[in-house]
Amino acid sequence: MHIEPGLVDGAKIGLSYATAAGASVYAAKLTWKTLLESGPVALIARALVATVAVFVFFEVLPHFAVGVSEVHFILGSSLFLILGAAPAAIGLALGLLLQGMLLAPTDLPQYAMNVTTLLVPLFALQAIAARLIAPGTAYVDLSYRQVVALSASFQGGTVAWVAFWAFYGQGFGVENVSSVMAFGAAYMTVVLIEPLLDLGLLAGAKAMRDNKLFTPRLHNAA
Repeated sequence: MHIEPGLVDGAKIGLSYATAAGASVYAAKLTWKTLLESGPVALIARALVATVAVFVFFEVLPHFAVGVSEVHFILGSSLFLILGAAPAAIGLALGLLLQGMLLAPTDLPQYAMNVTTLLVPLFALQAIAARLIAPGTAYVDLSYRQVVALSASFQGGTVAWVAFWAFYGQGFGVENVSSVMAFGAAYMTVVLIEPLLDLGLLAGAKAMRDNKLFTPRLHNAA
């Protein structure tokens, strides 16, 4: 997804700086924790993989404009399950920044909104995973229902934030409400596809134990 230029402008855009700053502080906390647990080499490698993956997700995978934004296969739950929360957060932020700097400079003024829209649902996904997944369960052993719930939480969060920015910036006029609803409906196609991809990735990861590119929780019960 992308917050389109002009959707939120003027003094209102200042709110996005505050929300992005808050998300960045929490991402830094996660990064420090991962650094202590896995070491700098593993953290950098996972973050690099996540960054490249996010850039590919945005530019190579199918994406199309609908309503107030664009529908993308961001695959946030996939990044979380395979690489961990901190590398996923770094990858989402840097991948989005690289895309803006290299290919879409008109998106840079909306960068703080876009970062908020990606990172806050990721952190919510992490909290839901802690409640949904039993401590003795490795990610490769998740059920289809659990994977769907995780994917839906991330995708639902991104849609909610896009809707927030749209209503915050443009109000509740009929045209704006219709555009938001069209975007939300189109985004549900991602919810149908991503869990299947997650399950495929988890199945493949079962045969690749002791790989430092993976989060330890992928194969090891907490």
